Amino acid sequence: MLKPSSIKIKNKRASFDYELSDRFTAGLQLVGTEIKSIREGKASLVDAYCLFVGGELWVKNMHIAEYKFGSYTNHDARRERKLLLSKRELNKLLRATQETGYTIVPTLLFINEKGLAKLEIALARGKKTYDKRQSLKEKEDRRNIDRAMKNS
Repeated sequence: MLKPSSIKIKNKRASFDYELSDRFTAGLQLVGTEIKSIREGKASLVDAYCLFVGGELWVKNMHIAEYKFGSYTNHDARRERKLLLSKRELNKLLRATQETGYTIVPTLLFINEKGLAKLEIALARGKKTYDKRQSLKEKEDRRNIDRAMKNS
């Protein structure tokens, strides 16, 4: 049995910019050098987003650095990657994104206990500027409370 991996690449910006509702765990269709780079922790979800093309869900703009020992078989760092979900999950996401204001954003890239790369995606609705200010204020308040608890 494999030990759980410590690779967890988060998209912290997603929870700040969006209200996240439903979450799904999707498999990724990767090439060999991509999984090796992910296992080294060399990936980023900063500008990544998901969209439907021909009834399939694809993640675009996700950066996986080229594998340093890869040769001519190395992958393109920002290529489009297909997400693997069940038909029921795809239909639910497709219906939700056809509503106004909803989009699909990747929130977490991780290696599961079987050694496979998984991407957690969330159905999201954009926050307004005042919502973002409110989030920052709540975060600052929590930090102050924690600080006060430590000092007493």
